[in-house]
This record gives sequence, C-alpha cells and structure tokens, in this order.
Amino acid sequence: MKIGIVCYPTYGGSGVLATELGIGLAKRGHEVHFITYKRPARLITFQENVFYHEVSGEDYPLFEYAPYETALASKLVEIVKFEKLDLLHVHYAIPHASVAYMAKKILLAEGKYVPFVTTLHGTDITLVGNNNTFAPVVTFSINKSDGVTAVSESLKKQTYDHFNIQNDIKVIYNFIDFGRFRKSDKDHFKKAIAPNGERILVHTSNFRKVKRVEDVIYIFKEVYHEIPSKLLLIGDGPERHHLEELCRKIGLCHEIRFLGKQDAIEELLAIADLFIMPSEMESFGLAALEAMACEVPVISTDVGGLPEVNIHGKTGFMSKVGDVESMAKNAINILSHDEILNKFRKNAMEQAKRFDIHEILPQYEAYYESVLKTAVW
Repeated sequence: MKIGIVCYPTYGGSGVLATELGIGLAKRGHEVHFITYKRPARLITFQENVFYHEVSGEDYPLFEYAPYETALASKLVEIVKFEKLDLLHVHYAIPHASVAYMAKKILLAEGKYVPFVTTLHGTDITLVGNNNTFAPVVTFSINKSDGVTAVSESLKKQTYDHFNIQNDIKVIYNFIDFGRFRKSDKDHFKKAIAPNGERILVHTSNFRKVKRVEDVIYIFKEVYHEIPSKLLLIGDGPERHHLEELCRKIGLCHEIRFLGKQDAIEELLAIADLFIMPSEMESFGLAALEAMACEVPVISTDVGGLPEVNIHGKTGFMSKVGDVESMAKNAINILSHDEILNKFRKNAMEQAKRFDIHEILPQYEAYYESVLKTAVW
C-alpha cells in the first residue's frame, strides 16, 4: 500500500506513535509518506520506503495567523494525486481529520477517491474536544472518517461518552519496538549518575500541568529519605522553571537532574530502577510502556488507559491522582529489596511483550484493508 501519514511532528505520544508506525510499515514493504510542517522528531535517519513532505505556510497580510489547515489540505491533495496514495492515516481529530475530509472532497471533485483513517490519541478528546469551541468539528470529523481507531478501551469509551459518534471505533493499542527499547548493559553510564549504587528513578513528559511533575519531585523526596537515590527528569515544557525552583526549595538539587529532551531515551531507561507517572490523565501511557520494555517497574495513577498497561501489584503499582503518600510508599516497597525489584522487572517485561510492534502492525494493516474494501465514494 501507499500510505500518507499526517501527525504532529513533536516528542508527544501521538507524534512518536505515528512516526514509529510509519517506519514499521515501511519495513514491511509499504510506501509511507509523512506530511507535516517539519520532520517528525523520531524520523532522524534515512529509511527505505519512507518519504517526507513539508507543509509550508505562507504569511498573508490579510491574516493574523498563517492558515495552516488550508496549506495542509492543499499539500494532501497534491501528494495523493502525484504519489498515487491509497489511503491517508491522520493522527488527532483536529485539525487533521477535518483537513483530511476537506482534501477528500477536493479530490472527489477531480475524480480521485482516497479514504482516511483517524486515530484518536487522548487530548484531542479529553482536552481539545471537550472545549465547546471545537466539539462540533471533532464530532463531525470523527463521523466523516472512513475508519476510526483509539489507543485504548478507556479512550474509546470517553469518546462515545462525550460526543455523538455514529462511527465504529476500533481499539488498536500503542506499541513498542523491542529492537530499540530493551534492557541493555549501561553500567558505566549508571555509575556516572549513581556512583555509590543509588537507585535511579525516572520521569519523562512534556512538563505540562496535566503530567503533575511536581508530584514526581515530592514522591522522590519521600523515597530519598528512606533509600539513597537519584531522580532523572527527562523532557521540557511550561512547568520546568517552577519545578527547578521547587527542587531548590526542598534542597534536593544535587540529587535531581533535568536532562531536557532526549532522543536516545532507551539509554536512560536502561539504567533506571523505577519509572514515575503521576499524571492527571493518560489515554494510554506510552512512556510507561517504553520503561516496562526496558524492565523498569512503573508507579502511576489509575486514570485513563494506564490500568490497561500497568498491572497493579505485578508490573508496578497504581494510586489515585495526587496521592503522593501512597505512590511514595509503593516506590519504597519496590526499591527496598533487590528480590522484589527483580520480580517487578520481569513482570514489566512480560507485560510489555503484549504490545510488541510485530503484534500491532498486522492489526493496522488488516484495518487499512477493511477500510479500503468497505469505504464508499
């Protein structure tokens, strides 16, 4: 198949999933075209059967903001026509699904038909979609999609609960590439971070309020008072300055490292002993899955799709949002004894195998085929 993929080219979960999906499909012989405003963050090396098309927005004196959606629709029409694409796969309901519908209608007027699949990732439903300003467009775009997928059962339910959706939604979970995310020997690196054998706790996110990174620091504070440990905070975002001030306030700057955005996240997970995800909302929890694939147990909240990934008492523990005391207690429980930690490590790895990319890619291929067979002009 010739597949066009539209996504946000950022470090967020949707951009990561879309990019890894496209690369995986290309390795299976499909021709994949990424269409977005800059090269996706994880599309960093040459890949056979992978093409990138940049959407450049022009500045018009009439507009206060460049009309990106119009530019993207025009680019989709161009690429579908000249690359002879069979199908578009757009990630996020708005603006991508609504733009895909516009492009589809333009192409139909020219005698060309191309169906599009929309994947819902979370904030397009839980944050953007719940805003009355956008809700009608979200509903319309999902219902006009030729196929709709969601990354968890929880997100599927939320979509039906909050919108008048007539379309069927297929759950296809996020996935992990074990060729990249796996436990590896990085002892020399670990000794540089924790020279005295301290436990290493890790958190990665975009540092938005919904991620509750402040809770990570308070959890670490409680762990540190019981167990010699270090905390690695990976990522960046609007809360970073506040978090740095908090570290200074509680006097733990020397034990907490802000590492910023990292491409080789798997090398950091390889030295981790525990992953902390106290989010207010997670539609799936891809960062937690990446940690589990590297044999790192997870302390998380019990929201959204996290219970479908992190199994309480087996791969880690879950607590209510904001329950720092419970999360810290569970973290100390896991980290206090090597025997307990190793048991959770093994269980985390076994659970992660359920989401192996080689198990998930055929599900997308089968879904594409079903859309191509059943979609009508």
